[in-house]
Amino acid sequence: MSVVIFACVHNAGRSQMAAAFFNALADASRVRAVSAGTQPAEQVHPEVVAAMREVGIDLSAVRPQRLTADLAGTGRLLVTMGCGEACPFVPGAERAEWNLADPKGQPIERVRAIRDEIRRRVQDLVAAREWSRRGG
Repeated sequence: MSVVIFACVHNAGRSQMAAAFFNALADASRVRAVSAGTQPAEQVHPEVVAAMREVGIDLSAVRPQRLTADLAGTGRLLVTMGCGEACPFVPGAERAEWNLADPKGQPIERVRAIRDEIRRRVQDLVAAREWSRRGG
């Protein structure tokens, strides 16, 4: 089982959206995604919960989590999202940087645009690695 870690600072927006899209699109028997942050917030940003609900994904019960060394050690690929110097280094993991705007406090139209960009990037990643669900 491969693990992809999506990480940002607060684990309350971008990384949550990416992991949710990834787990909806990828073959769960071969790969799964987790999301985490270097300084996790108390909750997922309400505007992110609203935008994801519009596409049928409920993040209302999800809680941000810290990116610990143990969690990082499980990852095959670490995708960081605009956390700059606060982004972790994970020995042995491949790394990609997706420089995406932070949705926190943004109007819903802007959050939707960020969400849709994340979905496109996740779709491309899943397709490129041939991790798509069978028959899906």
